[in-house]
Parts: sequence; C-alpha cells; structure tokens
Amino acid sequence: MKKSVLMVKDKVLLLWKIPSMPVLFLINLIFGFSMSFFAPFSSLFGIDEVGMSNVGFGVFMTIMAIGGVIISSHIAKLSDTKINRRKILLLTSLTGVIGYALFAFLRDYLSLSLTAFLLLGTTAAAVPQLWAYARDALKAANIPSEETPFIMNVFRMFFALSWTVGPALGAWLLLIVGFKGLFLFVAAGYLLVFFIVIFLLKDVEKQTVASKESLSVKKWVIKPHIFANLAAALLLSAASSIHMLNVPQFVTKVLHGNEMDVGVIFSVPPIFEVPFMIALGMLATKIDNGILVKIGFFTAFTYFLLFSFVTEPWQIYPLQILSAAQVSITSGIAISYFQDFIPEAPGTATTLYMNTTQIGQTVGYLLFGFVTAFINYDNMIIIYTILALVGFVFIALFGKEKPNLSQNKPKVQQL
Repeated sequence: MKKSVLMVKDKVLLLWKIPSMPVLFLINLIFGFSMSFFAPFSSLFGIDEVGMSNVGFGVFMTIMAIGGVIISSHIAKLSDTKINRRKILLLTSLTGVIGYALFAFLRDYLSLSLTAFLLLGTTAAAVPQLWAYARDALKAANIPSEETPFIMNVFRMFFALSWTVGPALGAWLLLIVGFKGLFLFVAAGYLLVFFIVIFLLKDVEKQTVASKESLSVKKWVIKPHIFANLAAALLLSAASSIHMLNVPQFVTKVLHGNEMDVGVIFSVPPIFEVPFMIALGMLATKIDNGILVKIGFFTAFTYFLLFSFVTEPWQIYPLQILSAAQVSITSGIAISYFQDFIPEAPGTATTLYMNTTQIGQTVGYLLFGFVTAFINYDNMIIIYTILALVGFVFIALFGKEKPNLSQNKPKVQQL
C-alpha cells in the first residue's frame, strides 16, 4: 500500500516537472468550467429564455454540433501540418469570448444559430487541440510512451474536476445574474485562457509532421478496426446522453422521487472519478489500453442494465460508482487510445474521436426527444442499454486490427 502511494506521488511530481504541463492543466480546468456552465442549462436557455420550440431547440443544437464537427475537423488538419497549436488555442479561445458574449445579448433564432455554427463551432476545436498539444509536450519532454496513458488520464481528470462543482456554480450564477451574466462569465473564462496562452504558454515543436495522406479522415475511417471503434464510441455517447436526459424524468415521474434525489445521483460519480482516473492511469502503464477500453464499454452496458431494475431512488446511489468507473475509462484512457491510431497526427486523431462522440450526443438528444413522446421513461432505459450493448459488441469483436496489414502502414495499438 505504501509503495503504491509513493508511486502515485512520484508520478504526480513528474507531471509538474514537464514543461508547460502546469499551464495546460490550468487551461483544461478553465475549459471544463466554461463548458459545465453552459451544457446543463442549454435547454433552459433555448426553450425558456429564447422561446424556441422543442423541435427548434433540437435543430439549434444540431446546427451547433455540425459547426463543431466541420470546423474543428478542418482546424485539426491545419494543426497537424502548417499552424502550431498555440496559435490555434489563441483563435479558439478568442472565438469563445466573442461567441458567448453574443449569446448574452442575442435572442434572435437566426443570429444565435449563425453564432453557434461559426464562432462556437470554431471554439469546439479548443479542447481537442489542447489535448493534442499536451501529447506533443510529452513527446518533446521525452516522456516514456508507457507513461502517456497515466498522464493523459490525469489530464482528463482535471476536466472532470471542473464538472464536480461547475453545474452547481453555474446554477447559482443563473439565479443571481441570469443568462446574460452567465454567458458573460463564460466569455470571461475564455478571455482568461486567451491571456494565459499569450503570456504563459510556449510553442511546442511537433514531433511528427503529418503527411497529406495521413490527414485523410476517409483513409482511417474505412479501416475496419478503426470504424468499429468509432461506431462503438458513437453508440456509447448516444446512450450516455439519453441516460443523462432520462434520469431526472425517470426518478421524479416513475420512481416518484424528488429533485434532491436527482441531485445526489449526479453528485456521486465525480467523487469516485478522480481516484478511479488515477488508479486506471497507473494500470494503463502496465496493461494494454484496448483491454481497459473493452472493460469500460462492458461496465457501461452493465450499469445501464442494472439501472432498469431499480424500484427506489436510493438504489441508484451505489450504481453511480459503476458510472464513475466507466466514465473514467471511456472518457480518460480512450483519448490516448484513439490518439495511438494515428500517432503522426494526434490533432486529427483527437478531433476524430471527439467529433464522433459529439455526433453521438446529438443523436442521443434527438432520439430522447422523439422516442419519449411514444414510450415511458422506464422503457427508454431498455433502448439505450441496447445501444451500449451493440457498442460493446463492435469494439469486442471488430475493434482489433487484422494481423495481415501491410508493414508500411502506421502502427496502431492492438485491442
């Protein structure tokens, strides 16, 4: 036990000695807070504040998601070839400042949609580029490759930490200053990042400059094992987004619980995610990441399946430990796992993964809106449990690269 504690201490000390890493942790934390202030209250803003219909809000969120996918994909290609990531972080943080400042004052549907597509679509590239920058920084510092999963998982942990208090703080700000003040606060967060990048973050040399061929998304997506992993990520993301929207309705209208039950349910996972991410990060230095990702997908399926058997709100509390475990894997280790698919183009790999999960979230939002119009919330659990099961089947049966690939193709991590 004492030896394990010392190992964790040594690894944490190693993080703070890596050039630029403390600054990257700070930026990651601010990005997490900014996103946690907006995402939980987006439907309240669109439907209650702006007056959108449910369908109109769904279209609005889809426009924002499409903007993020298209623009961030283009930025990813530039970041892996011509433009350094520091300049891109300056651009994306600046568009975040302008975009959220406009959200504070605009209430016209068309203007908001254009702002969401162009400005916030550009801002969507900030997080994947930050994580790709972190990957480059590790290579530039000659950090052993076996330590990368642990460091990237701790990096993801800082993002998760912001979500432990971010939504509650956002709710308090919303009550005090309304949506105008909330969005100005978010804009201020991106402005802070802008100045941090200018004064504290240095350029990091790309360890590999991606070729035009390696940046072809089609080239990678058509590979059976990569396609299977992306399909699995999309399905799990869709299932998780449906679950997030379904839980409050299920608890209050089916289990006859109250808002306090819902609050406790969403507060439990972050408590366990931090130690899980540290432990899993250390485990990832000794075990193939592919095995851990499989375990994460199966844990998600098991969690959703057990959720369908609960009859009282309190029964959900211990299940949230499983939720924390699967999130720690699928949102932590999965990042470095997907980056290993295209090691010479980490920006493209990270963006491809995050765009896939973003598309999955959009699919989940639309499915929840349309399907719950016809079935009960308890039956909805069965549907997204099936989605998680299919995702696990994809990654378990088809997510491993065939051994007969050409020798000159990029090396990817085996599942």
